[in-house]
Parts: sequence; C-alpha cells; structure tokens
Amino acid sequence: MLRTVLKVGLTGGIGSGKSEVSRRLSDRGAVVIDADKIAREVVEPGTEGLARVVQVFGDEVLRADGTLDRERLGSIVFSDSERLAALNAIVHPLVGARVAELQERADEDAIVVYDVPLLVENKLAPMYDVVVVVDAADEVRLARLTGARGMPEQDARARIAAQAGREERLAAADVVIRNEGTLEDLDARVDELWTELSARR
Repeated sequence: MLRTVLKVGLTGGIGSGKSEVSRRLSDRGAVVIDADKIAREVVEPGTEGLARVVQVFGDEVLRADGTLDRERLGSIVFSDSERLAALNAIVHPLVGARVAELQERADEDAIVVYDVPLLVENKLAPMYDVVVVVDAADEVRLARLTGARGMPEQDARARIAAQAGREERLAAADVVIRNEGTLEDLDARVDELWTELSARR
C-alpha cells in the first residue's frame, strides 16, 4: 500500500527552543523521531558506538561509571572541526539506521517529525516534505544557554559558532517559527503549524 506519511524536518540552532516545539508537536499527535535522543542511545555502555568513540577519542571521554562524558567530549569537538567530523562519522550512520527502523513503524497517514539539530549542516533538507526552522536571535540563544542551562559563555559561543549561521538555516526553511517571546506565544505558533501540516497530509 502507498505510504502517505508527511515527513517534517525540524531544526534550529542550539538554544532556539527546538525541543519545546518538538514536545508540543508530539502532544498534538506527531510521531517525533529525535536525532539527539537516538545519538545518545547509540553511544550507551555496551554499544558499538561507544566502543568506537573511545577508540578514537580515548578513555578520557568516559565517566567513572563507564558512560560517555558528553560535556567532556563536547569541549573537545566543538572547537575543532576535524575532531567534530570524526565524531559525526561514527555517530551519524548509527543514528541513520535507527531512524530508518522507527520511520517504518509509523502509521501510513502519520505526520512524522524528524528533530534534527544539524539538518542544514548535513544538507538533509531534500529528505523532507517540509522543513521547519525554529529561529531566535543569537543574543537570545546565548542568554538561554548561559542562564537556564548554566553553560559557560565561551562554550555557548563555541557551540553556536560550530553550527550553521541563521541566514543559512533560514534559507532552508519552508516554515519559520520565531521563538523570542513567551511559551504562550510559542503554543500559538505551534497550533498554526499543526493546522498547516495537517492540511498537507
């Protein structure tokens, strides 16, 4: 039978509020496939992914309990494009395989939202029927990262700089959700988005 799944690529820079949008879409009935969550799963203790990460980056990226120290690994890769590329070469194929498994399980008329932080950087836009970009000014994102998340400003700036710029991200968008206001404002925008996505099914 012909599958009529609507494939939605959801992305946004770190601190933009993409995860808030993802949660709200899930609440409205979307099947959400979270690439970040899967990326954590594929490097859990005992996985092939973690073994390969340790082989490349050394035992220093492990915590005492044998789990991946994501903060330590992040501090290594986000300021070094070659090291970041090496990490992506390990994790991305494993994530891709898991995503393929999950999308095959979705109902034939589902709205499947792929929560993909690096959609633009990895030039994945053509894979989706609709690309939604959650957008906020860099200063707003920096304030969120250093405030609510407690990230050191230097690390926050490095992570923002390691991702695509706003103009590049917006150029890939079919729909832009501006998220610089309240959560109530965001709810209203997600309601509008859900209505639009439902109409495309």
